[in-house]
Amino acid sequence: MNIPRLLIAATHSGAGKTTLATALMAAFTRAGFTVQPFKVGPDYIDPGYHTAATGRISRNLDTFFLGASGVREVFARAASGADLCIIEGVMGLYDGKGATERGSSAEVAKTLEAPVVLVVDVRSMSRSAAALVLGYRLFDPRVRLAGVLLNRVGSARHYAMLKEAIENQAGVPVLGWVGRRQEISLPHRHLGLLPAVEKNELLDHLEQLVAVLEEGVDLFRLLEIARQAPPLAEIPGKIFPATPLPPRVRLGVVKDAAFNFYYQDGLDLLSALGAEIVFISALSDPALPPDIDGLYIGGGFPEMFLKNLAANKGFLESLRRAFQQGMPVYAECGGLMYLCRVICDFEGREYSMVGLLPGICRMHARRIALGYCEARVLADNILAPAGTRLVGHEFHYSSIEGIPPDFRRAYVLYRGGEKEGLPDGYVSGNLLASYLHLHFAACPDVARRFIDRCEHYKRQRRVVG
Repeated sequence: MNIPRLLIAATHSGAGKTTLATALMAAFTRAGFTVQPFKVGPDYIDPGYHTAATGRISRNLDTFFLGASGVREVFARAASGADLCIIEGVMGLYDGKGATERGSSAEVAKTLEAPVVLVVDVRSMSRSAAALVLGYRLFDPRVRLAGVLLNRVGSARHYAMLKEAIENQAGVPVLGWVGRRQEISLPHRHLGLLPAVEKNELLDHLEQLVAVLEEGVDLFRLLEIARQAPPLAEIPGKIFPATPLPPRVRLGVVKDAAFNFYYQDGLDLLSALGAEIVFISALSDPALPPDIDGLYIGGGFPEMFLKNLAANKGFLESLRRAFQQGMPVYAECGGLMYLCRVICDFEGREYSMVGLLPGICRMHARRIALGYCEARVLADNILAPAGTRLVGHEFHYSSIEGIPPDFRRAYVLYRGGEKEGLPDGYVSGNLLASYLHLHFAACPDVARRFIDRCEHYKRQRRVVG
């Protein structure tokens, strides 16, 4: 398969990787190319910008979740019909899980044989930038460092000096530069970058990004590098069925400004295994659709929409009623928060929520958990039997308190190689709610079991009806 591709990496987080990668995606799209965007790692937020820039849904490439073969399968599947694939990396080029390369941009670059363009923040640097780039080039010879983009350059004279030093002493082409333009930076908030769904003027912002980029970046050379990527050998698919199964259940997925953290390939797998996805808004829909057979509530920013969520009483009541009737409900992180009796915001104000979990979700100024983890299932539930081992990711600023001790816990989570795990999540009948974010493409059996449980509920409902 000949798939033109680039991986945009950086020396470290905060170097401007997301801004420049998104600007490149937008620039090539506006030049008439069909661009397929990707993001390395478990990030939910950056892909929203990618999707807005290209008009194609961005996909996550995560070797921790999917392994090398899974990443290649997901990549090849999404790249179909694209003229150019642009992959935004994660953290620094070589940063992976712990002290390893697992899950790193470098590992994905090697897996996909993708040329790497390194974003370097050169504020207060001159010749030292060449030493930095040389170290990145030599650290792993199997990573093809094809070029450098310089960010936050002080002036044209500063750029000329940097370019000469890097090309002559590090042996890496410099493909362009962007000056110190604070107005083009993407906005931030307490969980990282602001989701694209909340930025009303995003398209205007992208136009400004493209204009700045085109002033100093050689897009033609970047395209040449992408086209020089070697052909990828075709591999047999192990995640998705060769032929999608016909729909057998209608699965409600809550997706709006408050809940929008989903892996697209996970949703695609649910569809391929027989789930007709029905998108629902907890903010604006008056109630759950009456004909859904299960509900999936992903993560997001419910803490930013508490007043509106609490005011939509018809939706809250319909969710309670559906659960009481036995409908399978799966909730991750923000979804877990929403299912509590109360969410207490950063100022201590309390808002009534669904109440399927009789506890309080309390927001904190400091982050509670971040990173990959492994989970052991404690109790049989709608996703997996007890004893199953899963991999997932956590990222939250809240904690749950006041849940009665007789509530069954869902998992034991092991973070960062810890031998002593911590309990997480709750199981109650056909409810599973946890802080753990799962990628269904990493655990197809879990996706099948969830759909099976939804189908079982559908049959029961017909009998009762």
